[in-house]
Amino acid sequence: MNSILLLTHRLRWVLLLLLPACTDPYLPEAVKNSPSYLVVDGFLNSKGVTTIKLSRTYAVGAKTAPPAETKATVYLEEEAGPRTLLREAPAGIYTSPTALTLNPAKRYRLHLNTLANQEYASNFVPVKNTPLIDDFSWRAENNGVNIRLSTHDPANATRYYRWDYVETWEINPIYRPQVEYSAGTINFPDITVPYPTKCWGTAPSTTVLLANTTPLSQDVVADRPLRQLPPSSERLNTRYSVLVQQFALTKEEFDYWELLRKNTESIGSLFDAQPAQLIGNVHCLSNSADLALGFVGAHSVTEKRLFVDRRDLPRHWPTPSGYEACYPPDTVWLSKPPLKYPQEALKSYFASGEYIPIEHITLLGIGYTGKSRDCVDCRTRGSAIKPSFWP
Repeated sequence: MNSILLLTHRLRWVLLLLLPACTDPYLPEAVKNSPSYLVVDGFLNSKGVTTIKLSRTYAVGAKTAPPAETKATVYLEEEAGPRTLLREAPAGIYTSPTALTLNPAKRYRLHLNTLANQEYASNFVPVKNTPLIDDFSWRAENNGVNIRLSTHDPANATRYYRWDYVETWEINPIYRPQVEYSAGTINFPDITVPYPTKCWGTAPSTTVLLANTTPLSQDVVADRPLRQLPPSSERLNTRYSVLVQQFALTKEEFDYWELLRKNTESIGSLFDAQPAQLIGNVHCLSNSADLALGFVGAHSVTEKRLFVDRRDLPRHWPTPSGYEACYPPDTVWLSKPPLKYPQEALKSYFASGEYIPIEHITLLGIGYTGKSRDCVDCRTRGSAIKPSFWP
């Protein structure tokens, strides 16, 4: 998520350079040929497996994924103590070999050397243990499903909180193909490779969710809004789930995320706060002029999951499927009496695989109903593999 938000921040800078009256975008050389800075995304898990993603910044206009920083040597280091090697798998993702328990009386940092022999390290930081989540629940209200969270630290030692969440929902396609195109002809009634009758969509949170309890006498977060889904959301069609993760932060890490939030969410008019330089705690030791992006903290994580079933929502709410634009299906007539069945017409419609036949029609001739793959195959919108946590 960190790298995604950093990219969003860079994109907003570009938008500020565009004049309203321009019809062609203006991209300065500094934007088209942006420098390649190291991006460090992740934290040192004090009670679990540590996972760090390394990548590089790249031009805003690029249509590829951020380039992964591969074959680096990455360590989790205890101050004046041992270090643990993080192993790379898959490319650009570095993970501790086992779940670790960090000593809360010690400080830790991330230390790495790239394949190009550049040395980086984060600052040594104290260990923060994250309190449990007290309540994670939803309510159906006039504006939709509102999801809220409550937590507290009886020792009054946390004070700074951050949350991430991942949403999952069922996808139910509206078509069940009874025929299929294969090797220049239509097979029916048996389909050799059936399309899934259900898929699951997944999406991470895209906003920075923070709370600061220092103005309060007690370290309590009560009914903090986390997510709101309107009644018309297709994610509420059948069953919806969200997993929230809670992190305890130091003041320095909280300030970093707060500045990131302002840079990415509060820029829209002349009266909003102006973007500020985002400085993390990762530095290049071999070249002080070489910037690195990211903040590496050391803390544990607590989490909870909830489900929302359609049957528990108000009956008068709409039940959109997300496939509204796919109805009704198209009718593809390949021939009408007394013409013979044209194989070339069949090939022109279905050979590319982007247009899927659904049913055979013989009332007025030889034809089929059909629709684009996105309307028929739910794997274009999610995965056909049922999540392990799904009921």
